[in-house]
Amino acid sequence: MKKQYQAVTAEEAVKVIKSGDHVHISSVSNVPQCLVKALCERGRAGELKNVYIHHLHTEGAAPYVNPEFEGIFQHNAFFVGANVRESVQKGLADYIPVFLGETTRLYREHYIKCNVAMIQVCPPDKFGYVSLGPSVDATLAAMENAEFTIAVVNKNVPRSFGDSQIHISKIDYIVEDDTPLILAEFANPTEAEKTIGRYCAELIEDGACLQMGIGSIPNAILSCLRNHKNIGIHTEMFSDGILPLVKKGVINGANKRLDKGKIVSTFVMGSQKIYNFIDNNPQVLMKDVEYTNDPFIIAQQPKMTSVNSAIQIDLSGQVCADSLGDKIYSGVGGQIDFVYGSSRAKGGKAIIAMPSTTRKGINKIVPALDLGSGAVTTRNHIHWFITEYGAVNLYGKSLQERAKLIISVAHPQFQEELEEAAFKRFGSHYHYICKNSII
Repeated sequence: MKKQYQAVTAEEAVKVIKSGDHVHISSVSNVPQCLVKALCERGRAGELKNVYIHHLHTEGAAPYVNPEFEGIFQHNAFFVGANVRESVQKGLADYIPVFLGETTRLYREHYIKCNVAMIQVCPPDKFGYVSLGPSVDATLAAMENAEFTIAVVNKNVPRSFGDSQIHISKIDYIVEDDTPLILAEFANPTEAEKTIGRYCAELIEDGACLQMGIGSIPNAILSCLRNHKNIGIHTEMFSDGILPLVKKGVINGANKRLDKGKIVSTFVMGSQKIYNFIDNNPQVLMKDVEYTNDPFIIAQQPKMTSVNSAIQIDLSGQVCADSLGDKIYSGVGGQIDFVYGSSRAKGGKAIIAMPSTTRKGINKIVPALDLGSGAVTTRNHIHWFITEYGAVNLYGKSLQERAKLIISVAHPQFQEELEEAAFKRFGSHYHYICKNSII
C-alpha cells in the first residue's frame, strides 16, 4: 500500500517552534521522546528562548527543566510527575493549579495559547486514521488550537478507540520513531494497604461504577473484587489491576447509564499487557479528559464509587493531596472531579483512602495541615475516609464529631496526642460530644 504521508526528521519538525511559543506535549507513557530531545538540542544551540512547555503527568526524561535551559524553556505543567518534581520545588519549573477536567478549557477558551502540539500516535489505518493510543488527556484541545501539530508515528502505540482517533490530514509534520513505550511497575501492597483494600472493597457494591488511580492501593482493592458482579469503569486512568476482573467477567459495565459495557478512561499506564489490552479493543474508550472528569457526567453513573489517596488529612477533614507543605508534590489532578461527581451520583460513594502513617512512620493525620499545604478535597466535600484502622463516613458530621471519627482510624501511637489537640481546639465540650454522640 502506498505510504499516506511524507516523514521528516525530528530535527526538521521542531524547526517550526520559535521563541515565545507555547508547546503542548502528550502525556504519561505516550511522550514523543525524540521530539523532546530535538527541541532541547535547539535550545542548547541557542536558537530559542522563552518557550513555554505544557503537559499533564509525563514519564521518562524531561530535560527541558534542567538548569542549563533556564530562560530557554519555561515549564508550566498541569500536573507534576517525578521527572520534574525536584525542578518545580527548586523554582526552576512551575505548576498551574487546575482541575484535570478543566485542562482542556485552558486551551479551548484561550487562557493558554498552544502554538505547537507535539504528540505520538500509532501508524495510520487504511482510511488514514491514527490513534493517540494510551493517552488522550488534553491533547485534542491542544491540537484544536495549535498552529502546528507534530506527530511521531510509532508502531508500539496501541490503536485505541473513543476520542483518540485522528485523521492524518490534521497533522502538519510526521516523524517516524519506534522507541518502545515506557512501562510502569508498581510495588506489591503492604499489609496496611491490603487492609485498606479490603475496607474499600466492602463499600463497593455489585453494579458499582469505579474510579481509582494507579498504584498499590488500587491494586489491593481490585484484588478483593473477584466475587463482585457487574462492575463498571469510568475513570481518568487504569492499569494492569483490572485485567483479571475483565477476564473473569466481573468488570462488564452492565449497570452503567452512560457508555454501557465500555471501560472509559483518558489515559493508561502499566506493563505491556495493558497496552496490548487496549489495542484494537472496542470495549475500551479512551476519551477527552473534559468528558472523563466532568463531575456532571460522573454523577450520572449509578453507584459511582471513587477512591483517591492523600498526603495528609487534618481533624476537620481537609485533605491535602498535592503538596508537602509549600512544596508541590503532584497536583490537584482529578481528585475533586471524582469526589464531587461520585458524591452526587445515585447510590454513589466518594472515598479517600490512605495509610495512617508514611513508610517512615510519620503521622499523616494531623491537627492542622502543614503550613502551605493545599486542601485539594475540602472539608465540605469529604465523605468516606479509610485507613488500615477502619472506615468512617464524615458526611453530615460536625467538626467535633468528625474529629473523633478521624482519630478513631489514626495509628494508635498518635491517637492520644490527636485527642489532646482536639480538646485544645474545641474545649471541654469535645469530651461531651465524644461520650454522647451516636457516631
